[in-house]
Amino acid sequence: MALELLALRGLGLGDLLTAVPALRALRQAFPGHRITLAAPRALGDLLPLIGAVDDQVDVSGPGPVPFERPDIAVNLHGKGPQSIEALRRTDPGRLIGFGTGPPWQDGVHEVRRWCGLLEWHGIPADPADLTLGVSDRTGPAIVHPGAAYPARRWPPERFAEVAAALDDVVVTGNEAEVPLAAKVAELAGLPPERMLAGRTRLADLIDLVSRSRLVVCGDTGVAHLATAFCVPSVVLFGPVSPALWGPPPGWRHVPLWAGRTGDPHGERVDPGLLKIEVSEVVEAAMEVTS
Repeated sequence: MALELLALRGLGLGDLLTAVPALRALRQAFPGHRITLAAPRALGDLLPLIGAVDDQVDVSGPGPVPFERPDIAVNLHGKGPQSIEALRRTDPGRLIGFGTGPPWQDGVHEVRRWCGLLEWHGIPADPADLTLGVSDRTGPAIVHPGAAYPARRWPPERFAEVAAALDDVVVTGNEAEVPLAAKVAELAGLPPERMLAGRTRLADLIDLVSRSRLVVCGDTGVAHLATAFCVPSVVLFGPVSPALWGPPPGWRHVPLWAGRTGDPHGERVDPGLLKIEVSEVVEAAMEVTS
């Protein structure tokens, strides 16, 4: 009977991508274990590309986790008592997490946070091990105006100006972001077939980003996809510093940030985000694609 390792990361697209180095480190450290990831079912198309997960259970948020008696349970979700208790309820042989190991530290990049947790437990992890592939850069430029909260959404009028300044551009977004993306496409004067929001499943989005020549977006999951496929990107940060969630330095990733922090879950666009001008974004886009 195979040994079982359960890892909890019941969060979104970008969150899963920042945990890739930690998941791969677990694969290397426990080659004889069957690794099950507790994460939203909608992210399943990413798992074969990560190459470190054998199975998945559908979990959104900190739990509960429908799994019994893993040999090892790893909390890659957070520091809160809910996720820790959810894993304890699976009755693991060993529990790895911040509640049972090192103290949680603020001001740490999300990728390094989880690698550091594993290293504290004697498991080597490489924060640079983020890549899912390398773009052939034959696809269009992507403008993605959406983000989970209004605080992280640069105004659509400004995204439209950027889109209008680029060649061969498409506008993307999920179903909830269709009105926002449609406004950007309309203001940019793009034909209807260039508005892809609501028309791409995750597998389609992965394929699109993996071939694209440029991604322009806010602090959201698509930015981490660009990093994963080594696609040149311009990422607009508002209430959160790129030192915490931004792309790794180099390889044509440009994070733009006005140096102000605020509430990333706010219901109004962050004042710091509004300090980023269209000209800065267009200049950065031209620079990373030249």
